[in-house]
Amino acid sequence: MMEITCWGSRGSIPVSGIDYIKYGGDTTCLEIRTQSDEIIIVDAGTGIRKLGNKLIDENRYKYNFIFTHAHWDHLMGFPFFKPLYSKKAEFKMYRCPFHSKFVETILPKVMAPPNFPVRYSDIKAKIVYLESNATEFEIGSVTVTPIPISHPNNGSGYKFTENGKSFVFLTDNELGFVHPGGRTYTDYLKFSEGVDILIHDAEYTREEYKTTLEWGHSVYNDALDLALEAGVGQFGLFHLNQDRTDRHMDQIVETCRKIIAAKGQKLECFAVASDMTLTL
Repeated sequence: MMEITCWGSRGSIPVSGIDYIKYGGDTTCLEIRTQSDEIIIVDAGTGIRKLGNKLIDENRYKYNFIFTHAHWDHLMGFPFFKPLYSKKAEFKMYRCPFHSKFVETILPKVMAPPNFPVRYSDIKAKIVYLESNATEFEIGSVTVTPIPISHPNNGSGYKFTENGKSFVFLTDNELGFVHPGGRTYTDYLKFSEGVDILIHDAEYTREEYKTTLEWGHSVYNDALDLALEAGVGQFGLFHLNQDRTDRHMDQIVETCRKIIAAKGQKLECFAVASDMTLTL
């Protein structure tokens, strides 16, 4: 059984206040628990702070880290991940196919003066760097398959497969424009075809996209079309816009559900919220 918990789904910058309670304000961090009892952490946005507290409470100190890309909203929580400062902790950091030296330099760059007051040398966790593969690699009972995302400065999306069940995570992926190194809509369609869960970047409305073309994010309608064409089981809207209130997000989800019903399909659609857990 694969259990996927979201600790942050907000895009670009963390937000707070009464308008952001339902879906949360933390930036990207996913936790995947595998049948073989591995813990896979995807990205280190501000949501990783709460995850770290939970893992310490559970006395769990061994983790596998995978990153989608190097933009700050996906890294800014890392220095606040408390297991970093424990001698009991062991991090297996998988080198991303898009940038072989990125993983080794994440923490030194994020914690370098004057960005952060705690020194990089204060880290006590054991950190091991492992090679991933551009095609696929294994973490315990899960097979991980990367795909380049269409985003400025490059990055990777991932498919996680276990016991015939599969989950695709494509955040920060612009379906309406092919960035250098990115793939086409057809490529992402083939990659997502028939998966049980697809979580995809859905930051913009069509009106917003008129002024944000090439910024590296998708119109939610395009992400929904991808989910419908791919015949996925569940579709989660992700990388929620920093100004998108709970009420507005509810309206977008309702619009998506009406489109699905009008097409006579039975796709389960939702916006991914902090603390949401999905099970395969």
